[in-house]
Amino acid sequence: MRYRFRIVSKFLRLGRIGRRQRGLLFEAALWLALARASVLVVPFRHLARRIGHVAAPIDGMAAGPSASPSPTEIELVRDIGWAVTRAARYVPFKAVCLPQALAAKMMLRRRNLPGVLYFGAARQATGGLEAHAWVMAAGIEVTGYPEAHSFTPITCFV
Repeated sequence: MRYRFRIVSKFLRLGRIGRRQRGLLFEAALWLALARASVLVVPFRHLARRIGHVAAPIDGMAAGPSASPSPTEIELVRDIGWAVTRAARYVPFKAVCLPQALAAKMMLRRRNLPGVLYFGAARQATGGLEAHAWVMAAGIEVTGYPEAHSFTPITCFV
């Protein structure tokens, strides 16, 4: 308990970040908590309906924005990725790839920025499968990287 209190207090005392980044960081922590709780409680078929439309990975790659994103949108996408991965380090629960991907997807959706959540798998050395989730938006790697490069995309949500 003491360790978690230290992490939370460190999170609250983050130094030299701007108001926008601080706001994104708190929003990311809230979305991570909601995503983690949803993954534990809600059946995936119900959760999937809220994520987006299912598409083949090749369709997800083609589902990017029709026009090139503005520099402001690119910066916002990068800031969302930073906020989610940073908040995941400090929340008092385990926020692995799926809650991070869900949080990033929801934060992008709130800002009307198109993002694609990918699910992939890779063979382990023991012969089993390992799963991973990651998000890409505006051609930018948002969450789940660099690990995503070693996984084969199975499906995606646009």
